[in-house]
Amino acid sequence: MAFLTAIMQVTARQEKLPLDYMVLNTMVRNYLTPEEIPGPPETGAYIYGMYLQGASWKMPSDRKSEGYLAQMKPRELSPVLPVVNVVSVPLDKKQKEGYYECPVYTTTSRGSTYVFTANLRMESLEFNVNNWILAGVA
Repeated sequence: MAFLTAIMQVTARQEKLPLDYMVLNTMVRNYLTPEEIPGPPETGAYIYGMYLQGASWKMPSDRKSEGYLAQMKPRELSPVLPVVNVVSVPLDKKQKEGYYECPVYTTTSRGSTYVFTANLRMESLEFNVNNWILAGVA
């Protein structure tokens, strides 16, 4: 958690904004492994090694498009999430439309191991976020 707080502190200092108005925003990149990343991110930090439960991640056919949450594939219990860029943004600029606020835990048993909430892109704006909540996506 301290690593994520540091991302918010650095951005707050650069933008000369109070830390209380900063939140984390996630962007799933089209890199399956850290070796594919061309360089450091412009802002924030890259995170690798996260897994999904209750859903899968649909990678785009080209590198320019964004991926999105998809229905869970049969016999795939914990699909790997591609590299995630975690950035800090002011509260009023956080993307909410078309995104599922997915809880992130340090272990598969969930419970008291909650870390933060990741914004994961859904297929479209019309997609109902309740589908992911009922599926227990984390």
